[in-house]
Amino acid sequence: MPDFHDDLRLAHVLADAADAVTMDRFKALDLKVETKPDMTPVSEADKAAEELIRGHLQRARPRDAVLGEEFGNEGTGPRRWVIDPIDGTKNYVRGVPVWATLISLMVQGEGGYQPVVGLVSAPALGRRWWAAKDSGAFTGRSLLSASRLTASRVERIRDASFAYSSLSGWEERGMLPGFLRLAGDCWRTRGYGDFWPYMMVAEGAVDICAEPELSLWDMAANAIIVEEAGGRFTGLDGRPGPHSGDAAASNGLLHDDLLDYLRP
Repeated sequence: MPDFHDDLRLAHVLADAADAVTMDRFKALDLKVETKPDMTPVSEADKAAEELIRGHLQRARPRDAVLGEEFGNEGTGPRRWVIDPIDGTKNYVRGVPVWATLISLMVQGEGGYQPVVGLVSAPALGRRWWAAKDSGAFTGRSLLSASRLTASRVERIRDASFAYSSLSGWEERGMLPGFLRLAGDCWRTRGYGDFWPYMMVAEGAVDICAEPELSLWDMAANAIIVEEAGGRFTGLDGRPGPHSGDAAASNGLLHDDLLDYLRP
C-alpha cells in the first residue's frame, strides 16, 4: 500500500499557513464579504486562504491537480487535492468560532477518486483532526502531540445522539418527514452544523449525522477521518465515500438504520 505520511505532513503545513490567514481576519471590522451566484457568502479570507494553499501545492506537488471551492479545478492526473478554505463562512463572517479549513488528497483508483488524506483545522476552536488511509484518525495540536479517534459503540437509534445543520435543506428536498421521525426517535439531537458533527462522530461524542446537500470539498476530508476512526461515511443513497452530493455519517453500527430514515 502507498504511504501517504509525507502528504499528511504537507497537509499540516498547508493548514498552518491557512490558519494564520484566516485568524488574522477573523472578527476584523473591515472584513470584505461578497455574495456568490449561489447566494452564499465568500469573504476575502476564503479567497486568500485558498490562494495560499494553491501556491504551496504548486511548489510542493506541481504534478497534482487541485479542486477548491473558490477557484475551481486546476490540473489533471491521478492525484487531486480538494480544498475548502473556510467551511462555515456564515459563522466566520458573524464572528462565530465554528469554522474550519478542510484539506484532502484524493487518489484515483478502480472506483474513481477516493480520499486518502484528510485534515480539518478549526483554529478559532483550537482544534485539529486528521487521518491517512489505513493509518487511523487523530486529533491534537500536531503530528507529535495527538490522540487517536474512535467512533462510539452505541447500537440503538433510541440511544443515539444525532447532529445536523438545519431543517430548511431537508424541507426543500421533501425529506423533512423522515428527518423528523429520526430526530424524534433519537435520544438527543443538536444542530452543530458544517464540519463539526463529522468530527464528533469520529471522536465518539456524536453517533450519527447527515446533511441533504453538499459539495465534494465539504465532504472529502470528513469522510476519511470518520472512516479511519471506525465509522462509516456514505451518501444518503448508501454509496460509500463523498460523491453523492449529500452525506450520512455514523459510528458504523447505526448506519443502516440512519439510511432507512433518510434515503431519498
